[in-house]
Amino acid sequence: MTGKPPFETVVADHGPTVLRVCRAVLGKTDAEDAWSETFLAALKAYPDLPDGANIEAWLVTIAHRKAIDVTRAAARRAVPVADVPEGRPAGPADGHDLDLVAALAALPPKQRQAVAYHYLAGLPYQEVAAIIGGSADAARRAAADGIAAMRKTYPLGVSEPRFTRSPS
Repeated sequence: MTGKPPFETVVADHGPTVLRVCRAVLGKTDAEDAWSETFLAALKAYPDLPDGANIEAWLVTIAHRKAIDVTRAAARRAVPVADVPEGRPAGPADGHDLDLVAALAALPPKQRQAVAYHYLAGLPYQEVAAIIGGSADAARRAAADGIAAMRKTYPLGVSEPRFTRSPS
């Protein structure tokens, strides 16, 4: 196939992966905003993306930058609350395991990002390193340390996910 696929196809093919990465890095509350911001930015830049580029890695890089923006904005924003609203906590609509989400959220940022980008997005360590900074070996180490820490804190244990495609 020559040329790039239509942007709608890109969203359909890579949207779920980008959302998983945003949820892993930011948590459920801010993930959808970061997902939207990612695809808005990608839509503007898509015409200039070279043919044959790794679209998934490109989108995860944009999502990473949007996640940083969301984190910085949240750190600057004060949220005063007079009374905590009552209500039952919302469970995951898609059946994701909240204990696993909590174990991932408890990791230091570099480990959480390395685990999310490698295991959830399926990016090779070289591309993970390009996104979060450092070398491929450092990204591999951060991901391994993150998985090791999650094995200790996640009640059912964590094993390395199996991929349908083969990451490097």
